[in-house]
Amino acid sequence: MNAGEESIDAIRELINIGVGRAAGLLNDMTGTHIRLQVPEVRVLRYSDLTREQRLLDSAHLSAVTLRFSGSFSGMSMLVFPEKSAAVLITALTGEEIEEPELDALRIETLNEVGNIVNNAVMGSITNVLGERLTYSMPEYREGGIGEILGKERSSDYDWVILAVSQFMIEDLRVVGNILMIFEIGALDTLLEKITAVMGSHS
Repeated sequence: MNAGEESIDAIRELINIGVGRAAGLLNDMTGTHIRLQVPEVRVLRYSDLTREQRLLDSAHLSAVTLRFSGSFSGMSMLVFPEKSAAVLITALTGEEIEEPELDALRIETLNEVGNIVNNAVMGSITNVLGERLTYSMPEYREGGIGEILGKERSSDYDWVILAVSQFMIEDLRVVGNILMIFEIGALDTLLEKITAVMGSHS
């Protein structure tokens, strides 16, 4: 896998377009002014993901996953640490969610946010590349990062794009992580397509 700085910049730009679209949809849905920023995008190996300290700062994470398949396959995942999830839900619903147990409103709200962000980011990438992907039903997962990833066969995946996302709601700043986890060879395909599109526009 050869991810040059230009390719990473292009991916960051596409993710930013996607989260900008997601912020607009969330604003319309909630009537709350939300800004979404992606200050950091990195590429790392799937095997290194469970050692990623920023994801492991909470033993209890909430994740909404969206599988995709086509010319490149894998899954997109929006992951929130427990405290960030609680702050986000309170800001969006006005409800104080203090119980760590599963809560219908919490799951419903995070599912909604996760679906909007995952779909907007994937849509941004596929629109620019002129690709059509098939998506499965979104899935909600909770636990540590190892538990969330535990359902996956690690041998199927090789690379991950990690995008740190910041939700700015009035004077609150909530951090989540967008993970795009690629099946073996899929990120190479994506980068080749991005390079081809960049070349045709230059």
